[in-house]
Amino acid sequence: MATIVDYQIRHLCRTAGLVEPFNSDLVNPASIDVRLGKQIFTETESGWVEVDVSEKEYSMSPGEFILGHTLELVRIPRNYECIFQLKSSRGREGYEHALAGYIDAGFVGQVTLELTNLNRYHSLPLREGIKIGQLRFIKLDSTPLRPYSLTGRYQNNTGACVSLG
Repeated sequence: MATIVDYQIRHLCRTAGLVEPFNSDLVNPASIDVRLGKQIFTETESGWVEVDVSEKEYSMSPGEFILGHTLELVRIPRNYECIFQLKSSRGREGYEHALAGYIDAGFVGQVTLELTNLNRYHSLPLREGIKIGQLRFIKLDSTPLRPYSLTGRYQNNTGACVSLG
């Protein structure tokens, strides 16, 4: 298994729709940046509340946990796996992405993000389009017999998705 690099990412984006919409300016040496999508879910005492951050910025309070999603749709080939990692700049600001950064072979959809504000005193802004993380793609040694496209319950999701159990 090996992480693919910039020219391989560009090629797969252009020929296989690896990341859409594709913007070559977002390609790094061994990853591609992804941005926050327009929908987040905030937790309340009575459950999850949907908030649109495309026109109005949301202020994530210290310690708050939200679900967001990537603006980009990803199509992970059956012979690749993918890892979501928070941008280091976001980490230095107090954002944290926790718990579920793995994207399985064959997944298609927008990636749901689990974000927390680690700051003790300051809120953090959430708005559509901020560079929130990066995707790293790893080529598998062989192709799985049952990729996520056959087994996954979050296949073809758009927007943030709460747990299906």
